[in-house]
Amino acid sequence: MNRVITFLLLSAIVLYGAGAIEGQIVKQELNISAIVMFLIFVSATLGITYWASKRTKSAKDFYTAGGGITGFQNGMAIAGDYMSAASFLGISGLVYLKGYDGLIYSIGFLVGWPIILFMIAEPLRNLGKYTFADVASYRLRQTPIRTLAASGSIATVILYLIAQMVGSGKLIQLLFGLEYEVAVILVGVLMILYVTFGGMLATTWVQIIKAFLLLSGATFMAIAVMNHYDFSFNALFSHATELKGVEIMSPGGLVSDPVSAISLAVALMFGTAGLPHILMRFFTVSDAKEARKSVFFATGFIGYFYILTFIIGFGAIVMVFNNHEYLDMVKQAVNGGSPILGGNNMAAIHLSHAVGGDIFLGFISAVAFATILAVVSGLTLAGASAISHDLYSSVFKEGNADSKSEMRVSKIATVALGIVAIIMGIMFEKQNIAFVVGLAFAIAASANFPILFLSMYWSKLTTRGAVVGGSIGLATAVVLVILGPIVWVQILGYEEAIFPYKYPALFSVTAAFISIWFFSITDSTCRADEEREAFEAQYIRSQTGIGAEGASQH
Repeated sequence: MNRVITFLLLSAIVLYGAGAIEGQIVKQELNISAIVMFLIFVSATLGITYWASKRTKSAKDFYTAGGGITGFQNGMAIAGDYMSAASFLGISGLVYLKGYDGLIYSIGFLVGWPIILFMIAEPLRNLGKYTFADVASYRLRQTPIRTLAASGSIATVILYLIAQMVGSGKLIQLLFGLEYEVAVILVGVLMILYVTFGGMLATTWVQIIKAFLLLSGATFMAIAVMNHYDFSFNALFSHATELKGVEIMSPGGLVSDPVSAISLAVALMFGTAGLPHILMRFFTVSDAKEARKSVFFATGFIGYFYILTFIIGFGAIVMVFNNHEYLDMVKQAVNGGSPILGGNNMAAIHLSHAVGGDIFLGFISAVAFATILAVVSGLTLAGASAISHDLYSSVFKEGNADSKSEMRVSKIATVALGIVAIIMGIMFEKQNIAFVVGLAFAIAASANFPILFLSMYWSKLTTRGAVVGGSIGLATAVVLVILGPIVWVQILGYEEAIFPYKYPALFSVTAAFISIWFFSITDSTCRADEEREAFEAQYIRSQTGIGAEGASQH
C-alpha cells in the first residue's frame, strides 16, 4: 500500500475509516519558521516537565496531578487531549473534499460528550481513584474485571498510539523535511520524557498549551477567511459552490447507507465515552462538581473547534482549490482535476500559508506537531496506569503494592510503551492502518463503555456477565473488522468482504450489551447475589460523593 493512503488514513485518525481520501506525500523544503517555533514549544514543555517532576512525588501526583487541576484547566486539557492533529487536518480535509458532508464527523465526535457530561463524569469521579477500572470493579470481583478493563485499555491505547505515531511521522516528514524514522523516534522520545518525569501534571500543561495554540491558530484562520467575504457565510458558500459545484452542499457523499451511518454514530458516541485517556482525566480534579465543569468547558472548546474546521475546510476550497502555488502539477497532468500538494488533508496547512504567509505556516506546522505530542503523552500515561495500577498493584499484588513500587512500574511501563510505539510506528509505515484506527474505537465502544456504564447504572450486573459480555463485545469487534472491507479486501486481497460494513460498532456494541444482560441475569451464585446487593451503596456514593476520597474498592 503506497504512502499516500497510509498518510491520509492516519491524518483522519479519529475519523474511523476516512480511507476514501487520496493524496500524495511530497517532502517539503526545510521550513525554518516551523523548526524555530517547534524548538520553542519543545523547550517550554521540557521546562514544564522539569517543574512538574519536582512536584510529582507520589502515585496520586503521577496519575492525577494530585487532584489539584481546576475544572477550567482540566476542560482545556481534555480538549487538548481530544483535538488531535487528525481532527484539525482530517476534518478540514474532508470538508475540502466533500463539503457539507465533512460535518458528519464534526457532529459525530461532539455527540459523545453529552453522554459523558450527564451520565459518566460525576459517578466516575465519585467512585474511581486513578482509572476507569476502579469504577468497573467497585462491587465486582477485582481480578477478572480489572484484567479485562486493563486489557481493553491497553489494546485501545496501543492501537491509537500506532496510528498517531505513523501519522506524526508522515506529517513531520512532510512539514519539516525530516526522515520518517527520525520523526517517529523524536515523537517517541519526547513522549517518554514528558510522562516518565512529569507524570499527569506535565501532560496536563502540555495539553493546555497545545489546546490554546491550536484554538488560537484555527480562530485566526477562520477570521481571515471570513474577512474576505465580509463575514458572510452566504458569500463564502456561494463562491465554494461556483468552484466545486452545488453538490458540495448536499449530504450522502461519505456515508450512503443507513446501517453504516448508525454504526458510525455508535462508534463515535460510545467510543469517545470509552477512551481510557479521556476517562482518566476526570480523576485529576478535586471533586465531582469540578468534573462536571471539566466536561462543560471541554464540550465548549471542542464544539467551537469543530465549527472552525468547517470554516477552514470551505476556506481551503475558495483559496487553495485553484491556486497553482498549492497544486500538484505532476499529478494534475497525469490524472486531471486539481490535486493539492500532500493530498486533501494538507488543505488546512496550505490555507494557513494563503492567509498568513511563511511565518503563520510555520506556526500551524509547529502546532500540528505539538498536537501529536499532547495526544500521545495522554495515551501513554493511560496505558502505563492500566499496567501499573490495574494489573501490577491490584491484580498481581492484590492491592498490597506501595506507592513507590507502583510508580516505578508505571515509569518502566511508560518507557516500554514508548519503545513499542516507536517500533510499531516504523513497522506500520507502509501499511494500510485504517483497521487499526477502526479497531481502537470499536474496542473502546464495545468492551470499555458497556462495562463501565452498566457497572454504574444496572443493579443486576455480575462479574460473570461483565467478563463474558465484555469479552464477546471485544471479540466481535475484532472479528468484524478483520472480515470487513478494509482488512479482508484492501489488506488480504480478497475480492469481496464477508462482513459488508466498514464500521462494526452497531453489531459489536449490541452483542456486548445483550451478552452482559444475559449472562448476568442467569447468574444465580451467592457471589452474584452479594454483588447485586452492593449496588445500592455504590449508587448512593456515585450520586452523592459520600466517601469518595480514598480507595475505590471495599
